[in-house]
Amino acid sequence: MSDMFYRVVRLLGTPAFWVSGSPVVLGAHHVPTEGACIIAATHQSPYDIPLLIRHSRRMLDFVSIVEVFRNPLLGWFYGSLNAFPLDRSRPDGRAVRVILNRLGKGRVVAMFPEGGFRKGTESVVHTRRIRKGIGRIARLSGAPIVPCVVINSLAYGRLTSWLPLRRTRYGLVYGEPLCATEDPEVLEVKLVEAFVLLHRELSEAMARSR
Repeated sequence: MSDMFYRVVRLLGTPAFWVSGSPVVLGAHHVPTEGACIIAATHQSPYDIPLLIRHSRRMLDFVSIVEVFRNPLLGWFYGSLNAFPLDRSRPDGRAVRVILNRLGKGRVVAMFPEGGFRKGTESVVHTRRIRKGIGRIARLSGAPIVPCVVINSLAYGRLTSWLPLRRTRYGLVYGEPLCATEDPEVLEVKLVEAFVLLHRELSEAMARSR
């Protein structure tokens, strides 16, 4: 792991979002200042990752997908950011062990329980579906889950969104931590409900701030 590389990337990358973006960020204080936790975020686009890096106070160890690591350059970059791969095609015991190891060291692991990019009506806030497993990981590790909803990260897929006019609107909202002592299935139901409520809260806040 290389926390120094993470800090350098965050330092160098933040100005690009600062000059181009007009964010609404709510509930960042819900991320514990120390100790292990899981940030479970919705996932619209690859830009969710840099936005989470920018707006989360803690350094994040991302659970990525094995396909990314098959690209040598991307694999090196993500690995240097303390990310690690998960094989979605089968039960991946190795990835679970890495997650539990990182959480055991008091780190923050960021996961996308939708299992891939989910845009529009495919999002958990509409389907109310996530991949199973995050509840069990929380129970095994004892780490709370902090739900997080990201809105409009897709905007950064357009070249004009990077212009230094601070007009690119996006939002992040962090919810109250969900206790890891809950039954895993109950915990996952509560996580889905949190996604739905947080999406509504953030959408309303962004509408008011126009």
